[in-house]
Amino acid sequence: MPKYGHRLIFPSSRNSLSKFGIVKNSIKKFTQQTEDSANCYMCKTMKALKGVEMCPRHLKEYNYFKTKPLIDSLDLNGASPPGIFVGRAGYPKVFVGPLIPPVHGDTIKMDTPEMWGGLAMNDIVSFRSQLVRGMKPVKVMGEENRYLDTVKELALAKDSAEIEATFTKTPRGGSFSEDSQPFGPSAPIKDVLIGTMKTEQTIEKAYSDTDLLAVDAVMNLYEKGIYISKIQRSFSAGLFGLGKRRKLVPTRWSITAVDSTISKIMSESVKQNPAIDEFRVYYHEYFDNRWAVLMMPYSWSYELIEAWYPETLWNPASSIMIFSDHEGNEGKKEYSRIGGCFYSARLAVSELLKKERKQASIVIMRETHPGYIMPMGVWFTRTSVRDCMEKQPAKFDNLPAALNFISSKMSIKMERWLQNSSVLKNIMHQKKLENFVK
Repeated sequence: MPKYGHRLIFPSSRNSLSKFGIVKNSIKKFTQQTEDSANCYMCKTMKALKGVEMCPRHLKEYNYFKTKPLIDSLDLNGASPPGIFVGRAGYPKVFVGPLIPPVHGDTIKMDTPEMWGGLAMNDIVSFRSQLVRGMKPVKVMGEENRYLDTVKELALAKDSAEIEATFTKTPRGGSFSEDSQPFGPSAPIKDVLIGTMKTEQTIEKAYSDTDLLAVDAVMNLYEKGIYISKIQRSFSAGLFGLGKRRKLVPTRWSITAVDSTISKIMSESVKQNPAIDEFRVYYHEYFDNRWAVLMMPYSWSYELIEAWYPETLWNPASSIMIFSDHEGNEGKKEYSRIGGCFYSARLAVSELLKKERKQASIVIMRETHPGYIMPMGVWFTRTSVRDCMEKQPAKFDNLPAALNFISSKMSIKMERWLQNSSVLKNIMHQKKLENFVK
C-alpha cells in the first residue's frame, strides 16, 4: 500500500577569450543586419516595460547570434547545470539527452527555476538560450545502455557536471513553451562523456530503493526540502518507482505530474483543518503579470482564472480572453483545461495553508499584459504564486470589501471576473452580483 494512498497519474581560457571576440563580432553583425530593431515599434514598447528591452523576435535573434559562434561545431564541452531533457514526440520512443552550455564553472542556476526570482526576462532568456539539447532516440521503458546510464547519472548530480559531447549535426533552433522552461538549440548526439561529480544523496537513496513507489519518492524528497525542479528532473529520468516499472517521462509531463501529485496530497491534507477566519487578498506583479489570490473562510475549493490581454502569448485577438478551471471539495479527476499552471498554482497555495494548518476556498486571478512577451514555463506560475504567498495579505471582514480591493489592483472590472468564476458564483448564488461590487 503506498504511503500516500494513491499512485501517480572544456575549452581552455585562451579558447574562451578567442570565442568572446567572435561573439562580439556576431552581435555586431546582428545589430547591423537588424537595423529595424532600433526603430522597431514593438522593441520601443518593450523598453518602456520593466525588465524587457526587446520584442520577442529580436530577443530570440539576439541570443541566437550571441550563442551561435560558441556552439557552431560538432563538438561541445561545458558544465551541465546539471540538466536533461526528455522529449514527447514519437512516444514511447523519444529523444533524450543532456543540456550542455558552452561555459564552465557553476552553471546550476541555468536549470534551477527556484533561483530565478527577481531576474529580468532578458537574463533568463539569455542563459537558457545557451543550453544545447543533445538528442538520441531511446525507448521510455526496458532499454539499457551506456548513454542512458549517463543521462541518469546527470539527473542524480548535485552540482554542475563537466560534459564532453559529439554531435552528428551542429546545434540549431530553440524551444520556448509555456509548459516547460525555454531551451536553446538542439542536435542529434553521437557520444557523450561525463566527468566526476557528486550525487544528491537523498535522490540517490530513492533511486536505489526499487520497492519504493514513485509517489512516495516524490513526497519524501519534497518533504526533505529538495527543489521541485530537481524532483521533476529525476522523475523525468525514470529514477523513481518499482524497479521493473520505471520508465522515462517526457519533461513536460513530469513537470505537471510532480506539481499535481504534491498539490493533490497537500490539498487533501488541508481539508482536515479548520477554515481561516477572515477574507484575505494576496497581490503580486511579475513580468507584466498581475496576480491576486483571494482566500475565503469556507471549506476547500480552488479556482484559477487567467485573463490574457491582446498581443500576449495566448491571445492574438483584439479583445481580452479569459480561461478558467476549478475544483470543489471533492477534488478534480480530469486533466485541467488550463494545463500545468492549474497544478503549479494549486501547489503554491496549498503550501501556505498546510503551514498554517488551515483550509480555505481560493480564487486566483491572473492578468497577463503585453509585457509578457514569450512563454517562460510552468515554473513562472509556481514562483509567482509562491512570491504572492510570502507577502502580507490585505484582510477583510466580508467578501464585498475583498473584491473591491482586488478591483483597485486589477484592470479588468470585477463583474467580468465574477462572470467567469464558478467558485464565486457558488458562494454568491442567492445574491445579485451588484451586491458584491461597488
